[in-house]
Amino acid sequence: MRATKRRILPPYLASLAPFGIGHQRPNNYLEIWKAFVENRDQLPYAWRILNEGVCDGCALGTTGLKDWTLDGPHLCNIRLRLLRLNTMPALDIGLLTDIAALHERYPSGRPRTNSPVPHLRDLGRLPYPLLRRKGDRGFTRVSWDDALNLVAARITTSTPDRLGFYLTSRGMPNEAYYAAQKAVRALGTNSVDNAARICHAPSTVALKSMLGISATTCSYSDWIGSDLIVFVGANPANNQPVTTKYLHYAKKAGTKVAMVNSYREPGMERYWVPSVPESALFGTQIADRFFLINIGGDIAFLNGALKHIIANGWVDTEFIANHTGGFGELAAQLARLPWATLERQSGVSRDEMLAFAEMVRDAKTAVFVWSMGVTQHVHGEDGVRAILNLALTKGFVGRDKCGVMPIRGHSGVQGGAEMGAYATTFPGVVPISAESAAHFSQVWGFDVPATPGMTAPQMLDAAHAGALDLLFAVGGNFLEVLPEPDFVQAALERVPLRVHMDIVLTSQMLLDPADTVLLLPATTRYEVPGGVTETTTERRVVFSPEIDGPRIGEARSEIDVFPDLARRVHPELAAHLSWPDMAALRAEIARVIPFYDGIQHLEKQGDQFQYGGPHLCANWQFPTSDNKAHFAPAPLPQNDVPEGMFRVTTRRGKQFNTIVHEQKDAITGAARDAVFMCGPDAARLNLSNGDAVTLANDTGSFSGRVYIAPVTPGNLQIHWPEGNTVIRRDRRSPVAGIPDYNAFVRIVINYSKEQNS
Repeated sequence: MRATKRRILPPYLASLAPFGIGHQRPNNYLEIWKAFVENRDQLPYAWRILNEGVCDGCALGTTGLKDWTLDGPHLCNIRLRLLRLNTMPALDIGLLTDIAALHERYPSGRPRTNSPVPHLRDLGRLPYPLLRRKGDRGFTRVSWDDALNLVAARITTSTPDRLGFYLTSRGMPNEAYYAAQKAVRALGTNSVDNAARICHAPSTVALKSMLGISATTCSYSDWIGSDLIVFVGANPANNQPVTTKYLHYAKKAGTKVAMVNSYREPGMERYWVPSVPESALFGTQIADRFFLINIGGDIAFLNGALKHIIANGWVDTEFIANHTGGFGELAAQLARLPWATLERQSGVSRDEMLAFAEMVRDAKTAVFVWSMGVTQHVHGEDGVRAILNLALTKGFVGRDKCGVMPIRGHSGVQGGAEMGAYATTFPGVVPISAESAAHFSQVWGFDVPATPGMTAPQMLDAAHAGALDLLFAVGGNFLEVLPEPDFVQAALERVPLRVHMDIVLTSQMLLDPADTVLLLPATTRYEVPGGVTETTTERRVVFSPEIDGPRIGEARSEIDVFPDLARRVHPELAAHLSWPDMAALRAEIARVIPFYDGIQHLEKQGDQFQYGGPHLCANWQFPTSDNKAHFAPAPLPQNDVPEGMFRVTTRRGKQFNTIVHEQKDAITGAARDAVFMCGPDAARLNLSNGDAVTLANDTGSFSGRVYIAPVTPGNLQIHWPEGNTVIRRDRRSPVAGIPDYNAFVRIVINYSKEQNS
C-alpha cells in the first residue's frame, strides 16, 4: 500500500516559516514601528485618528479599528503610511518664496525612479492661502477674502463653458462632494469631475445598463463561505490589504479563489495577515488557480469561458428565462467566435478557458471582483460587460454569498460619484438631461445646466487648446495621474488661473503660471466640525467624527469654500448655498438622493447604514424598465500586437495613488524602475535580471531594468505613474472616457560598457 503524504498545516495556510521569515513580504510590525516614529510628535492625536476615525485609505471602510464583517482589529499598512498626512505640522511658507531654489532642493515634475530626494509632501501641511503671479519668483501669503474674490472676479468675466473643477477621492467626505458640486452648478456649469471616473466609470456604465444599478451588489461578508471568488484585473493584497483577512476566513470556510490577471501577483499567492495569529505565523494561501492572460485579454478569456459554459449546458436556464433578457443574442454571438481568435487574444489555451469554466460550473455561489486592470482600457465598458455576462449565467447576484463587486481603491470614490461630483450625472447617479436639470433646478431653487460638462481629461484638452480660463483642482495631481506628462504640463501652464486646494504640496502647484496660481489650504476629514461621512465599497455610509487635535493655520474645508465662492459670484443665491451645520447638510442630501435616506441620522462614531441592504437586486428584482437583467455582447477589441512589440501595462507598487511610499515594493521585491518580464522573453532577448532597457513607442519612452517575474509571455508591466510617459492620452473608453493605461512598446537594450566588453 502506497503511503500518503500528510500535511502538517491546513491547506489554507502557506508556509512553515513563522511570520514569513525568508520570504518576500510586507513587514507589518516594522510598519507599525515606522508609523510610531513618524508620528511621535503627535502620538495621542495619531492614536485618536486610528481609534475613532473612518479610514481615509481604501474604500473597505472601518470605524476606528473595527468593521462590520469580522471581529477583531483592522489596521493596514496603507492607513499607517497615510497617517502622517493628518498629523504633520505646518509648512514653512518661506520655502515657497523662491520656486527655483525649491526645485533645486526638491525636484518636481514627474516622479524620478530611485530618487533619494524627499517628497514635497514631507515639507508639511499648507497653512495659508498663497498667490503667485506670472513673473513672480515664488508665492506670497494672501487672505481668504482676497483669494476667493480673485477667483470670483475671474469667473464673472469668463463663461461657464470655460471653467473646470476637479475633486480627488483621498479622504474627501460625502458632504464635501455634495456641497462642491452644488456650488459649481450654481456657477452655471456641469464641469465638475472626480477620481471615481478615472477608476470605475466603465463599471458604472455597464452595471447601470445591464442590472439597473451602479454599485456593488453584495457585501464583504458574502466572500466568506461563497463557493468561488473570482478576481479579474484586481490585486487587493496590494491595494486593499484588509481584504486578505476576509480571504483568510473565506479560505478557511472552503472558498475557492481564482485570479485572472497578466501577472501572478505574489500577494494573492500567499499573505501573512498580521491580525490573524495563525496567518501571521504561517501565512495564508489565497488563490487556488491563476489564469495568466494577455494584457487586455480579459474579454477574450471570459467570452471563451462563457462559450464553454453555454455549449455544455452549465447555465441556470430557469433564472435566464424568468429574470433576464438578451441571452439568445449573446449565445449566438459567442458561437460565431473562433477558438483560435479567442486563444490568440487571451493568451491562454482553450483548455485553460475550460478549466476556469469548470470552476464556475462547480460553484453554487460566487462573487466576481474587478478593478482597474479591467476598467482602465479603451474597451473598459466591454470588459465589465463580459464579467456581468458570466455572473448572470447562474444568477450570481441578488442572493447570499453571491455578487458582482467593482472594488474601490479610495475611501471617497463611491460617495463622490453618488453625491453628483460628476460631469455627466447629477446626485443619485441621475443622467444629465433637460428633464433632470429641470428637476434639480426646482429642488435647489436656481437654474441648473442641462448639458454634460467636461470630464477631467477633457478639461486638460481644453486647457491645452487655450479654451479653459479657470481650473480649480482639489487634491490629485494631473501632472502625475494622466498620460503624456509633457502634454499635461503644457496644458496646465496655459490656464490663466489655476487654483490648487490641498493639504500638502504637489508638483503641479509649482508649474509656472500663465497668469495666476492660487494655493488654498484644506482640512482633513477629521477636522470638520460636526463630523462627516464616507461611503464604502459595500455601499455602507459611515460616520466619521471630528477628532480633537491640532489645527493647521487657516485651513478650511471644501464644504465651506465652494459655497462661499459661489455666493460671491451670485449673492442672490446665498440662502440656497448655506447650511447652519453638518446635520442640516446631511438632511438635504437625504432629501435630494432618496437612496441616501438615513444619512441624516448619523451623528456619532459607529453610526452607519448600508443603502439598498446587504444585496442589491435581491430576489432577482432588477431596477430596469422590464425588471430583468440584460445580457450584453462584449465584442473582442483589436488587441493584436504589432510585429516586434510588447504589450505593457502600468501597475502599482509601494504607493497609494501617486503617493509613492517606498522605492522597493515589499510584496514583489521590485524597484520603481522594474520592467516586469517573463523568463522566456528575457532569454530570447539575451537579457538577465537588472539589465538596463528602454521601452519606446511613438508617445515616449521609459528607461528601467529587467525584473524577471511570472507575467504572460509577450507582456510587460511597469510602475505607475512613472509609466505614463508611454501611455497615449487620446486612447479613452468610448462611453466613460476613461484613459487607457496600456500601450504597445518596443524594447531597446541599453548595453553598458561592461556588457559590451
